[in-house]
Amino acid sequence: MADRSQSDGALVQFNERLTNSAAFSSLFREGMDLVEETAAYLDGAGRSEAKALDRAASLTYATESMRLTTRLMQLASWLLLHRAVKEGEMTLIQANREKTKVKLSAADPGPADMIAKLPAQLQDLIDRSMNLQSRVRRLDTTIHAPPPERTTIGNPLVPQLNRLKAAFEQ
Repeated sequence: MADRSQSDGALVQFNERLTNSAAFSSLFREGMDLVEETAAYLDGAGRSEAKALDRAASLTYATESMRLTTRLMQLASWLLLHRAVKEGEMTLIQANREKTKVKLSAADPGPADMIAKLPAQLQDLIDRSMNLQSRVRRLDTTIHAPPPERTTIGNPLVPQLNRLKAAFEQ
């Protein structure tokens, strides 16, 4: 029984260690850099590019820039929450409760034909944010996966051996 509690604890530690990994650090930096890059673009060159668009494309630009901003804010929230786990400011269990406020599926982009009418830099930011969102979703699933259930106690081969024994005794 002591071995079982140790192995269950190891599963939790493994999940918590994912936030301490180089992969998480890289993902965190990439996410924060993308937030900064997007803000700079939307406040700078993006404004000029938006003014040059026709009315329909301008409306799509406004909609997609809002979706992009929403998506990135949700991703940044998730990343910051898990950085807090990494730095020991909260436990993974606390982060799991708090992450229910974060919507990792929020603000998917509109139709591809409308996106194609947008400036290339905005299209690139949208694509990169969707890639980041996909990677964060996968990591979220891994980090917050429930530990596998243990249905057998002791040697897992015993039930099969007992069935074989019973089959040959008949």
